[in-house]
Amino acid sequence: MSKSSVQEPKMDWPAILAEIHRQGMTLTELSLRNDLPRTACGKVKNITHYPAQDAIADFIGEKPEDLWPSRYPKGGPRILDTKKFPPVNSQKGRDVADKRAVA
Repeated sequence: MSKSSVQEPKMDWPAILAEIHRQGMTLTELSLRNDLPRTACGKVKNITHYPAQDAIADFIGEKPEDLWPSRYPKGGPRILDTKKFPPVNSQKGRDVADKRAVA
């Protein structure tokens, strides 16, 4: 995989933390104001916690996808192509084999 295909985060963790502190907020207070466990926002550096990530991103005016791009992978559409994968008969349906008379 080439380096160009990997998206870099808009801000690194020290920059995120500095922006939160610059606006006069702490991670603990941010967690409590968003009805999260006290340590939720502080753990975002090492673990994925979507509600805490949303709270941090909203507070500093960014999107969580821009701050943590590896945690929000960009995938293709999740709709199956019916030409490539045609619908199959249900196992509960009444197929022709089920309608034959038993010998």
